[in-house]
Amino acid sequence: MTRSTPSRSPAAPALSALLAVPALLALTASAGCSTATEPAPRPSPVRNTAPAPAPSTSGTPTDAAWVQLMTPMNEKAVALLTLAADRATEPRVRAFATRLRGDQEAELGRLRPLLARMGLPRTDVHAGHAMPGMVTGRDLAAAEAAEGAAFDRLFLTRIRDHLRHSAQVSRSEITAGARADAKRLAAALVTAREAALTELEALPGATRALG
Repeated sequence: MTRSTPSRSPAAPALSALLAVPALLALTASAGCSTATEPAPRPSPVRNTAPAPAPSTSGTPTDAAWVQLMTPMNEKAVALLTLAADRATEPRVRAFATRLRGDQEAELGRLRPLLARMGLPRTDVHAGHAMPGMVTGRDLAAAEAAEGAAFDRLFLTRIRDHLRHSAQVSRSEITAGARADAKRLAAALVTAREAALTELEALPGATRALG
């Protein structure tokens, strides 16, 4: 009696290899019960020959949106931090601004290559838009015009917003992104933001400035 050959579904190569294992085991078992005098041929070992998937060069829209937002956020924050490192009234605020500027510049040293690996432009795609936590040109102009305690208050308020919102969008990248390198960087940024916020809130004048 001729057996009918079931039609194959268009499964992925790796899944096809896994499904082939039970079939080979069944053939081996039936050969052991056969009355034929010649031993049944041993099946060839199943090899998963499916090629490993190539890494994505562009990532998902979430990955792209995150890196294209975080890069200009850091760039604008560095400009404000540069002013604060030179002009803040409180020495501890100046020292904080200097350290945080170095940290944010180091992050840019990882964000910009990530943009390149994903094939994204270095241009600020959010220019002209009011993005929460983004230091604006108006903020920088106000900082340049402010002096003394007024400057410190403006700086502490704006940089607190930057740290909070950049941590928030980085948490979204961790949960919704797909690229491993982007998610690792986002996790590092969240850790750095949380530490910086803790330090900022203990600075002289922070309680008054932040309310």
